[in-house]
Amino acid sequence: MNYRGAVTPSTKAPASSPIVERSTIEQVATAAGVSVATVSRALRGLPNVAASTRTKVERVARELNYRANPAAARLATGRSHTIAIVVPLINSWYFSNVVAGAEAVCTEEGYDLLVLTAPNAELRHEVVATAAELERHTDGMIFVEVALPPHELEQLGRRRLAVATIGQQTDTFPSVHVDNVRVGSLAAQHLLDLGHRRIGVIGAQAEEPSFFDVPGQRIAGAGLALGRIGGDLEPALVVDGQFTIEGGYDAASRLLSGENPPSAIFALSDEMAFGALAAARDMGLDVPGDVSVVGVDDHELSSVVGLTTVRQHVAEHGAVAARALVRRLRGQRTAPGHHVSTAELVVRSTTGPPML
Repeated sequence: MNYRGAVTPSTKAPASSPIVERSTIEQVATAAGVSVATVSRALRGLPNVAASTRTKVERVARELNYRANPAAARLATGRSHTIAIVVPLINSWYFSNVVAGAEAVCTEEGYDLLVLTAPNAELRHEVVATAAELERHTDGMIFVEVALPPHELEQLGRRRLAVATIGQQTDTFPSVHVDNVRVGSLAAQHLLDLGHRRIGVIGAQAEEPSFFDVPGQRIAGAGLALGRIGGDLEPALVVDGQFTIEGGYDAASRLLSGENPPSAIFALSDEMAFGALAAARDMGLDVPGDVSVVGVDDHELSSVVGLTTVRQHVAEHGAVAARALVRRLRGQRTAPGHHVSTAELVVRSTTGPPML
């Protein structure tokens, strides 16, 4: 599937006009207080942007002299002006927002974005194995939360393709790294501060934990927080939720129907947390009176349902990786940079002290 943004070429200024440095889409997003994906949608007239937000973005873009420059990439060393982004799934809030962030930067820089899915190791290996064929159609690749073992990293390193990764950090390619241990620690520490000691965790098993294990890192962070007070996570309270709403519902139902249920649930994604909230409601439990729930991501619906969560700046993950890739395509052969994404706790109404 191609994401081909409609952009308007900038008008060439008269020779006598002063040269004003062109701002980036990230600078516009920061000044307007929105994501890069929202800036892209607002300036391209796409739906799902509030009128007030669109007006604000347009004003900030004018003030910062921002304009997409599709001709810029034509001067790059690549041939196709296409970047491929590889994700495990596309029908996921997290991955679709990462793609939106990358697409915003690609549109600005004159690249098309080709989305490839690799939901398992076999398909991921196929993508890497056919990199030689991909070189004919793409200039670079972004791997999002896709575990690349050493031999595949080495194979990609020998190709002409520029590569960036999101999640996995390597010595070969630029990356956007999320401190998932801190994410888990923030969530668990919040629950501990409220007085919870029996905490259930809804997560999932990583496909290849020896190379890249987001769920394991977040669970480890929660365990570290508990360890600081002399506690630990009970293995029986760590349940697979498949990173879906349905999986979160089933997992929470199992946790909350036990003989000694947890007083709080840490879901490793907001989507699983939504399922947990629905399960608690259907069981007649009060949130947060009977059970507190905290998630990860800060999904757009999290504020609507009052979900306490650990916020990630998801669209920016894709934007930062795409920006790093464009720099490499333009010949900036510096050492691979590793951007550590920030995360912060957002407290809402689904967490509170445990009932005595």
